[in-house]
Amino acid sequence: MGTHLINKNWLTLETINNIVSNNTKIELSEEATELIVKCRTYLDNKLATHDKPIYGINTGFGSLCDTEISSNDLEKLQRNLVMSHACGLGEEVPQEIVKLILLLKIQGLSYGHSGVQLITIQRLVDFYNNDIFPVIYQQGSLGASGDLAPLAHMSLALLGLGEVNYQGKKTSAEAINKQFGWDAINLKSKEGLALLNGTQFMSAYGIHSLLRATKLSVMADIVTAVSIDAYDGRISPFNDLVHKVRPHDGQFITAQNIKKALKGSEIIEQEKAHVQDPYSFRCSPQVHGACKDTISHVQTVFEKEINSVTDNPTIFPDEDEIISAGNFHGQPLAMALDYLGLAIAELGSISERRTYKLIGGERGLPAFLVANPGLNSGFMIPQYAAASVVSQNKQLATPCSVDTIDSSNGQEDHVSMGANAATKVYRMVDNLEKILGVEVMNSAQGLSFRKPLKSSPFIENFISEYRKNVPYVEDDVEMQPLMAKSITFIRNYSSILSAKTFI
Repeated sequence: MGTHLINKNWLTLETINNIVSNNTKIELSEEATELIVKCRTYLDNKLATHDKPIYGINTGFGSLCDTEISSNDLEKLQRNLVMSHACGLGEEVPQEIVKLILLLKIQGLSYGHSGVQLITIQRLVDFYNNDIFPVIYQQGSLGASGDLAPLAHMSLALLGLGEVNYQGKKTSAEAINKQFGWDAINLKSKEGLALLNGTQFMSAYGIHSLLRATKLSVMADIVTAVSIDAYDGRISPFNDLVHKVRPHDGQFITAQNIKKALKGSEIIEQEKAHVQDPYSFRCSPQVHGACKDTISHVQTVFEKEINSVTDNPTIFPDEDEIISAGNFHGQPLAMALDYLGLAIAELGSISERRTYKLIGGERGLPAFLVANPGLNSGFMIPQYAAASVVSQNKQLATPCSVDTIDSSNGQEDHVSMGANAATKVYRMVDNLEKILGVEVMNSAQGLSFRKPLKSSPFIENFISEYRKNVPYVEDDVEMQPLMAKSITFIRNYSSILSAKTFI
């Protein structure tokens, strides 16, 4: 299992994937501990010798920024902030996302620019390592001033307030404190603001969706290869010569993946009666490739974000500066998430088109992929269902980042709506799994009609594993249970894929 040290080393998507996949515990490094203590000590000394207002430390928040707060009320100010901002709506955030929120909040506070007590960050580490997940809600953040409402719900648990999920049960944070022998954290000046400001809700959703989208983009290549053989498609569009003269990285990788998957196929090597395939087959390197390049760009944005300090004000002990600015604004993430949504929508859109072609009764395949069409409807309606989900993803691809609503009496007059973009993309990734699940169900069925010719060793093995879950359909059966199993297969198989290639 091992331990991951929280430090200044660059945190990558691959590192997070390894931490999550291996259920790795985390620990504050000596470097991080020293930086945290140094910053808190500086802030305490500053407050003892400084009589001017410092935003969020001895003033109110938002449009109340000019209201000075007595030194006797600074701790109450922070507690009130957490309680008053815990205004989440909607469904609970999945626990796997909450765990990422905890990890990313710990990382962001560890750089020594936030003024948080060591004990506060250590309690977040304890939550993470013991799988104690504060109950957080999906709606309520505008994606600027940080993810205020969601992170307030995370922070309530530090105060012994609110609810947490632990070992499959929902319980009060107060009860968890008693169970572990913990005292509730008494927040000092600036701590509540440091906990609530920040982009960790958006970032956690984005990282989770990126990890899945990266693997599903490779899964889409594999499923496409199966569909190509099922449709008796041509191998020529995947020739290296084509892609060297238009050298987009994702395009080249996609073509390589599909060629590797089809290597040794008797079907792909047989003489073809047709000279071209439809775009959904022939142009899959260009479409999948553009999606891969989009995912790669979004990964760059998110890796910068999770290695950043995004609360406010930002404290610089060495420079003797406390600066109120706007690193909490989620615009970089909001725009990147919208871009990611376009890639996910396109991977699903072209997948459904291949499904549509497979049921059309072309190239020696029976109509709707069933031996006795007419009496049997076969695979007619799974395509309907996939088309419905594709259309929903197209609708969800409408950008959130161009929207804004004035808030906090005009002080916060432009927001990113990145939180809505983040939860939207999470839903779109779920939808992409469904669409690919329908395609592979159709392509596996279609491949059966190519016997006695065999596909490649890779695809034959892939279909053999698939058939352990989803049987060949001879006559009409209840399709939804088979579709559900097919989607589960896509989810499970994609989870083990390498980030760039399946070989």
